[in-house]
Amino acid sequence: MGKKIFISYKYADKSVRQFQGSSFWQPTTVRDYVDILQNKIDKSDHINKGENDGEDMSSLADTTIASKLGDKIFDSSVTIVFISKGMRENQPDKEQWIPWEISYSLREQSRKYANSKTNAVLAVVLPDENSSYDYFMEYNSACNSTTYKTNILFAILRENMFNIKKPQTRICNGTTIYEGEYSYIKTVKWDNFINNVNQYVDIAVEIWKNRDNYNIKKLV
Repeated sequence: MGKKIFISYKYADKSVRQFQGSSFWQPTTVRDYVDILQNKIDKSDHINKGENDGEDMSSLADTTIASKLGDKIFDSSVTIVFISKGMRENQPDKEQWIPWEISYSLREQSRKYANSKTNAVLAVVLPDENSSYDYFMEYNSACNSTTYKTNILFAILRENMFNIKKPQTRICNGTTIYEGEYSYIKTVKWDNFINNVNQYVDIAVEIWKNRDNYNIKKLV
């Protein structure tokens, strides 16, 4: 059965791998990656609840935007958040949309005729302008592990990673390595994700089924 998916992302972030044909005047942005995913979802059994490219809400009041986004998130069961190099602005998390969307996704909501549960959440890491993921994740061959630079993330994302209540760990070169599904918000590279969308969405849903095993932070 298909899942209703909401996509959270920084629309105009240009710090991503540029597509062929991009130029100084028309650079690739995170929105272009969303378009690719939406086309992929449209061909599957999933229902996309994210903002469509022609659905410009920039001129609307914040309260109106919050209402529209809240309706979409309320009617979704999976949230995909795109991690990009320039996703954070130099202002408090509470004043930015992505943390609000993640918080709304994680909270249980009640309305007059329906209730929503905590969403499954999957973080997809986009390559930067150098086609690298090292700004966020670096592979350590000596320990067969990956180092995640979670300090670049919004707090609500950072605090929902490495948050399993009973972690399975090992020590390598004096460093603690987590094993298994240790984060409620799982991360995956774009290049791995886009060719296996259903697989990674299913993994996020499996984590959601075991959500009581995680210390989930729901407020910004």
